[in-house]
Amino acid sequence: MLCAGPPRAKRAARGHAMFLRASLTVPLLLFLLLLWPRPSAGKKKLYIGALFPMSGGWPGGQACMPSAQMALDLVNNRSDILPDYELELIHYDSMCDPGEATKLLYDLLYTEPIKIVLMPGCSGVSTLVAEAARMWNLIVLSYGSSSPALSNRQRFPTFFRTHPSATLHNPTRVQLFQKWKWTRIATIQQTTEVFTSTLDDLEQRVKEAGIEISVRQSFLTDPAVAVKNLKRQDARIIVGLFYETEARKVFCEVFKEKLYGKKYVWFLIGWYADNWFKIKDPAINCTVENMTEAVEGHVTTEIVMLNPETVRGVSNMTSQEFIAALMSRLGGKNPEETGGFQEAPLAYDAVWALALALNKTVAPLKAKGRRLEDFNYNNHDITSEIYRALNTSSFEGVSGQVVFDAQGSRMAMTLIEQLQGGSYKKIGYYDSSQKNLSWFGNDVWIGAGPPADRTVVIEEYRFLSQKLFAAVSVFAGLGILLGIVCLTFNIYNGNVRYIQNSQPYLNNMTAVGCMMALAAVFPLGIDGHHVLRPQFPVVCQFRLWLLGLGFSLAYGSMFTKIWWVHTLFTKKDEKKEKKKQHLEPWKLYATVGVLLAIDFLSLMIWQIVDPLHITVEKFTTEAPKEDLDVLIQPLLEHCSSEKMNTWLGVVYGYKGLLLLLGIFLAYETKSVSTEKINDHRAVGMAIYNVAVLCLITAPVTMILSSQQDASFAFASLAIVFSAYITLVVLFVPKVLCCTMHENHKLLKPHLTLRLLCFQKEERVSALRNQLAERQALRNRRRPSTGQNQNHNAPPPSSQQDPKSLLPPPGYPNPTTDNHSLPPSFSNSSNLYPADSKMTRNHCHNSQIPLLYK
Repeated sequence: MLCAGPPRAKRAARGHAMFLRASLTVPLLLFLLLLWPRPSAGKKKLYIGALFPMSGGWPGGQACMPSAQMALDLVNNRSDILPDYELELIHYDSMCDPGEATKLLYDLLYTEPIKIVLMPGCSGVSTLVAEAARMWNLIVLSYGSSSPALSNRQRFPTFFRTHPSATLHNPTRVQLFQKWKWTRIATIQQTTEVFTSTLDDLEQRVKEAGIEISVRQSFLTDPAVAVKNLKRQDARIIVGLFYETEARKVFCEVFKEKLYGKKYVWFLIGWYADNWFKIKDPAINCTVENMTEAVEGHVTTEIVMLNPETVRGVSNMTSQEFIAALMSRLGGKNPEETGGFQEAPLAYDAVWALALALNKTVAPLKAKGRRLEDFNYNNHDITSEIYRALNTSSFEGVSGQVVFDAQGSRMAMTLIEQLQGGSYKKIGYYDSSQKNLSWFGNDVWIGAGPPADRTVVIEEYRFLSQKLFAAVSVFAGLGILLGIVCLTFNIYNGNVRYIQNSQPYLNNMTAVGCMMALAAVFPLGIDGHHVLRPQFPVVCQFRLWLLGLGFSLAYGSMFTKIWWVHTLFTKKDEKKEKKKQHLEPWKLYATVGVLLAIDFLSLMIWQIVDPLHITVEKFTTEAPKEDLDVLIQPLLEHCSSEKMNTWLGVVYGYKGLLLLLGIFLAYETKSVSTEKINDHRAVGMAIYNVAVLCLITAPVTMILSSQQDASFAFASLAIVFSAYITLVVLFVPKVLCCTMHENHKLLKPHLTLRLLCFQKEERVSALRNQLAERQALRNRRRPSTGQNQNHNAPPPSSQQDPKSLLPPPGYPNPTTDNHSLPPSFSNSSNLYPADSKMTRNHCHNSQIPLLYK
């Protein structure tokens, strides 16, 4: 084999040189041909120059030459076909080698007699002959060439073939793809011209049919890498274009990569031997069992080269009778060991097509004053008539209906087979000329039916956890109720001086803003699980507006308090003068209005210029455990716009600066004490908490945007906690203060009555003590004055002088004696003065503890 290359190359070079020299001798040859004597009696002979490959890569001439000779014998014995002519075959062995064929073609052309038609076999030889034949005005009729390149009419203008082009498989393949509803295929080919051309034609046809070739692999000798790429790229429906020896290599790799089974379908060429996968091949390291397992279920398409029906054609012979006659002519040779046995009907019908075409040209040529025997290599008229006759051929042959398309290729039916249980079973026929599929319905699949052309990807939307949404919604709802309570309380106690000094209208705005922010939690958790896709952009707008305006009202009102406290009361030189100034409320409201207007305009511009819409984020596919042929494609819906990052950068930048400035102002005013805004310290505390939560939550939610539960939890809980902290810090102290004031009002009359009663009891007790003391004093005086004196004393008067009731000198006045009173009431006159001005407007923290002493 190593020595075969150079001699063959030399022969090819020598043949081309001979062609060059021959071009100089054509005029002389033509002159000699004119002087050649013609037979005057009997039938005139027409010579056919044939190249039969009796050996070489495809020894098809072993069966094709006997069948062609059989056809010639029948034609020459027919009186209705070319009655005045006899066809004679002059043939050589081309060995299926273009170099050898060059030499033989020279011999055919430059050796008498003149050949009216050339009949080559192999595709490589036919390419050479057909390209040169145009220079000699010769019709070329091939019986064994399948290369799609031969369908090029500009390159091969006089070429016909009874062997269909390899591209004839493609209409059948496309028909099967459509039948089994496949829109995505893959291909793997051996890098030879015939398969490359076939694949180019297939690519064009599937594109017209709306079918995609997703993977296209090729190899020269080793298909291992190509098969691995098919596996890696999830090829399912695979068309293989390679010779039989390479097919064994391919399927050995297919077995190793597990690229077979219920998920895969292979399409192969049908002219392999029936047991091709069982033949031992030293080039592979797979067993027969491995190969049998790998090839099970594949589909083949094969050109019908023998009419399956029992029909007598133009030769008055059925296909079964032809096979019997051919076997007899071969002398009992084994068909499987005889090259070209399958293509023998094509060679038989090629002779009949030529004979019928020549017979059809007799009358037109006679009308022009010409005859077939007048043919020479410069006669265009006779060549044109033969071309026209062949181009319109249509007859029933032993290979089926013989019809040529516009490119000169045979139109034939295609046999569809499937390997079932180790043997091929016919499952249908396809007639590409009539576009008719004859289906037997006996196709068998490993799974429930034809597999999918790709891994079935099920789109599955990720929705928010409903338990998380319900829990956060409950907290948000309770927060809204708390906001309503705080707002109602603030409005009801608007005439309380302590409430008035806290700027209640700004506090009302804070409560409303907190409620709006809490209400944004509900659309924040609504997704495709709750609303339809067309309604989702409305939910996105609700999120944006509720959060934006709620933040502006809640934080803006608190920021305004801190701003004006810092503006009016932090300059040491002017502190006293500032404290005397009256803070005008309209300035506070104007500041909040400016902040609110900025947010409103920015949101309006955003909505008009770049409105929010739904975008779907795709994640890496996931394979469920229960089904290996299905992948889950997780999807997540987002509210987004075309320039979402730009808008978020502007909004976050503005809000972030506002939060940082609020923290700075709250820190600067922590030591300020003023009655004009008496809750600014509580506002500062609320600003600290809100700012910290917002500055942490905003970047975290952007990072976790692909995790719907985590993103919602961070955002919603930050809103809830911010609102709760703000409402509690601002309003709970006010509620406690006013509640204690009300308790004080109810307790004051009771304490006053108890004090009066206690004073009366102390007065009575003091008077009794005085009487007892006076009586004792009198008793001590009686012995000193004598008894007579006592008897002579006048009786006491029933009415005593008020002054006599006063205690003796040195005794305290009982009306002013307070030593016997309890300590808690020792200063009752100061706690409850008669002209006290205590009303609901006096609620000071320093007085509240005295109520409970």
